Amino acid sequence: MKTTQILIAGFGGQGILFAGKFLAYKGLLEDLQVSWLPSYGPEMRGGTANCNVILSEEPVGSPIVTSPDVLIAMNLPSLQKYVDAVVPGGQIYVDSTLIAEKVERTDVEVYYIPATAMANEAGVPTLANMVMMGHVLRHNPQLTFEGTEVTVQKLVPPKKVELVGLNMKALEAGRDYQG
Repeated sequence: MKTTQILIAGFGGQGILFAGKFLAYKGLLEDLQVSWLPSYGPEMRGGTANCNVILSEEPVGSPIVTSPDVLIAMNLPSLQKYVDAVVPGGQIYVDSTLIAEKVERTDVEVYYIPATAMANEAGVPTLANMVMMGHVLRHNPQLTFEGTEVTVQKLVPPKKVELVGLNMKALEAGRDYQG
């Protein structure tokens, strides 16, 4: 398996760092070498946020993603900033509820997922990030959906155990989206 570099980007408050942590834990549970590097502006909510995740069978040398194989864009500024950095043959996941712009590149796979609308419809309005993660798991050969609940259980604090089911609901909605 090759090394997969993933960049998740959006506004603070969209769960960007949690989504990255989810992918990193998922990779660990699938016996991969992992790197997780969060980055966010000083404002936190409403400011910029992005997360670099690297999954590999080999040790990861640097945690910085400069040429992502996978871009997950949760807002328009993030898509505009990083779309050209994605390697040819890479994947771009776009929250089409918040981003009306289409990707013009023809050398990448693009998935438009109305994650924010789907999260609202499913009654989990704060989990658009996990809707996106469900779709990423469906289309990314490095990770599987199997064992996802164990990953979520490891990430959700025991005092918020009710969030495990809500996160799974969002992940399954993203996995099952046929758009």
